[in-house]
Amino acid sequence: MTRCRLCGSATLASVVDLGATPPCESFLAADQLDLPEPAYPLHLRVCTGCWLAQIPPLITPEETFEEYAYFSSYSTSWVEHARTFVADAVQRVGIDTEGSDAFVVEVASNDGYLLKHVVDRGIRCLGIEPSVNVGAAARDAGVPTLTEFLSPDIGSAVRAEHGPADLVVANNVYAHIPDVVGFTQGLRALVADDGWVSIEVQHLLTLIEENQYDTIYHEHFQYYTVASAIRALASGGLALVDVELLPTHGGSIRLWARPVEVAGEQSPQVADVLAREKAAGLQELSGYTEFSARVAKVRRDLLKFLIEAAERGETVVGYGAPGKGNTLLNHCGIRPDLLPYTVDRNPYKHGRFTPGTRIPILSPEQIAADRPDYVLVLPWNLRAELVEQLSFVHDWGGRLVFPIPELSIVEVPS
Repeated sequence: MTRCRLCGSATLASVVDLGATPPCESFLAADQLDLPEPAYPLHLRVCTGCWLAQIPPLITPEETFEEYAYFSSYSTSWVEHARTFVADAVQRVGIDTEGSDAFVVEVASNDGYLLKHVVDRGIRCLGIEPSVNVGAAARDAGVPTLTEFLSPDIGSAVRAEHGPADLVVANNVYAHIPDVVGFTQGLRALVADDGWVSIEVQHLLTLIEENQYDTIYHEHFQYYTVASAIRALASGGLALVDVELLPTHGGSIRLWARPVEVAGEQSPQVADVLAREKAAGLQELSGYTEFSARVAKVRRDLLKFLIEAAERGETVVGYGAPGKGNTLLNHCGIRPDLLPYTVDRNPYKHGRFTPGTRIPILSPEQIAADRPDYVLVLPWNLRAELVEQLSFVHDWGGRLVFPIPELSIVEVPS
């Protein structure tokens, strides 16, 4: 990668180099364990022209998303987040009135976890989801879903067939596409000339401040501040109107945008967040220089804990098999000698193995059967939800371990 994918600048500065890892969602079946496994460099750089943080597009979205291992509905808190969003969004956009002919489109709609709440309200909707398997699950749940990657042509075709969308939702997808400009043009093609676009994406500010380096992986091609998101939206004819700070994924931003012709003035919250980003140094190199050293400390602390636990004869198993967990496991070089297995609520992953590190993925019931001393929680962003879900480890004195933003060992309340 020699030029920024947003502004074309050749001035890209290194933020952190995590070595080479396999794609984080490429879980292995048992019959693949003796086959070669590709790994790709994972090196985050930031453009000093527009301050978009990015990694090279070494894999294509088609390789990752045509068959996908992540089903949003397996996260209780995420489903509730979607329900609340829908309730608030239809009021904000003014499409909650009975008998309205409103139309909502969600891009990267996964298994229908969000649009099912739109269906329940009797609002016409469509999901655009590239993954064949999760899109099929959405249709089975009664959510109309088109199996496609969004592009300007697909956006125009949907608009021609279904009409313009009053609301276009793009949650946790704006980082997943290497063609930022084309994707944004696709959003503009979908949305009505007086409509709204809502985008949720991880905030680079919290990624840097909270050492969330495990959210850097090959299917995330870029990492946004509000400042860089404004430039990305403008590339497709959209303008930022408002921003919300969310706790999801360790810290996200919800961007409310409209076609530039009707956008009007930005809310005061936009200026507030831009000021926070500037104060953190994210529009100059000084805000990025210490991140790599802090990442190295996370790695050393986790490895030290696992090695010392093994030497004491204590058992540590994992909880969850998220994409971010695979960045952490590979960067730290953790193998089954230190983490004999992890568990996950998603049956799709059971009997498979984590990419690169080859750690078995079992069903959650295995933890109660084995009664380990510690449970290493890989989806640390769901801390409150998982402390409650794993409260049963208190029965034998087990404890939870969270590796990020820094190593913490938690006594589980009874």
